[in-house]
Amino acid sequence: MLTEEQQLIQDMARNFANDILKPKAVEREENHEIEESVRRQLAELGFLGMTIDPEWDGAGADYVSYALALMEVAAGDGAVSTMLSVHNAPFLAILDKFASDAQKEKWMKPAARGEFIGCFALTEAHAGSDASALRTRAVKTDGGYIINGSKQFISSARIGGATILFAVTDPEAGKKGLSAFYARNDIKGFNIAGVEEKMGQMASDTCALQFDDMFLPDENLIGKEGQGYGIALSSLETGRIGIASQSVGMAQAAFDYALAYSKERTSFGKPIFEHQAVQFRLADADTKLEAARQLILHAARMKDAGIPCLREAAMAKLFASEIAEEVCSAAIQTLGGYGYLREYPVEKIYRDVRICQIYEGTSDIQKIIIARQMA
Repeated sequence: MLTEEQQLIQDMARNFANDILKPKAVEREENHEIEESVRRQLAELGFLGMTIDPEWDGAGADYVSYALALMEVAAGDGAVSTMLSVHNAPFLAILDKFASDAQKEKWMKPAARGEFIGCFALTEAHAGSDASALRTRAVKTDGGYIINGSKQFISSARIGGATILFAVTDPEAGKKGLSAFYARNDIKGFNIAGVEEKMGQMASDTCALQFDDMFLPDENLIGKEGQGYGIALSSLETGRIGIASQSVGMAQAAFDYALAYSKERTSFGKPIFEHQAVQFRLADADTKLEAARQLILHAARMKDAGIPCLREAAMAKLFASEIAEEVCSAAIQTLGGYGYLREYPVEKIYRDVRICQIYEGTSDIQKIIIARQMA
């Protein structure tokens, strides 16, 4: 049921994942870095500006294509799909919606061409899901703002070229006192305070940032003062479609490996796939994967049609991220003891997929959003 263009993009992403990403996924994890050649090839394929209009040097693809591409890339390496997801949304999605034409020309065009990787800095150590509790301050001065504070869990900050960050410009205004800014990662006062050691997705750097008297000119304000909270929330639909897609992609890779293994591994004189217990486990996993995939594509089609899909995107993210862990666990169980070894890929995928229930809004946050839509 895909269009010719959607099928072409999916095939391109699948070939890239199989030929480039999968063979070096373990090496990438051991090196704790996504190599420059991968970033360059993603740019050449148009995947670093997928939904941005060609007028601004993007690929102009629809959101269904974006979801399909993310699934395939995630199947090759979950860490690469995280970098890809954050760069497209929220980073580019925010610039596309809120940046002025002059800002788009200066910032969005090169980002959509893939000349650098974009980052999104909202979370702080004491304020995870509560974006209204930020402490990073932006104080107005002649010609710009002086920013001091810190951010936590910022994807791609070490390899990234620029960051959309959020700071308080009016401490007395609550949510309405938050503003959004664009900052290059190499300017004075923008510091990588540390790179986190994580359970999974080790190739995707996750950093703590420290801003020490960092000056940003007036032209680096995105939108208007006080619009930061709305800007931060604006890309949640696309971001959640992205995380749901990578959840399914990683889980599908684990499932495919377990299915192939079950047809080769023999027990009691026949392939273990012929044992009903194994068949039922794999049938459950396959069904959950298909249900999650359809939730994602439904939300993406609504997005393409210009229909608000906050509820549908939250449902897709919630369901896909939670069943992804279940499917990966079922894959490990199918391999038995071998599934627990790092020699086999399902162990890595299981670690990589766990974060999907946490970032871009935890499962609890998704449930709150869904429940509010019922009121």
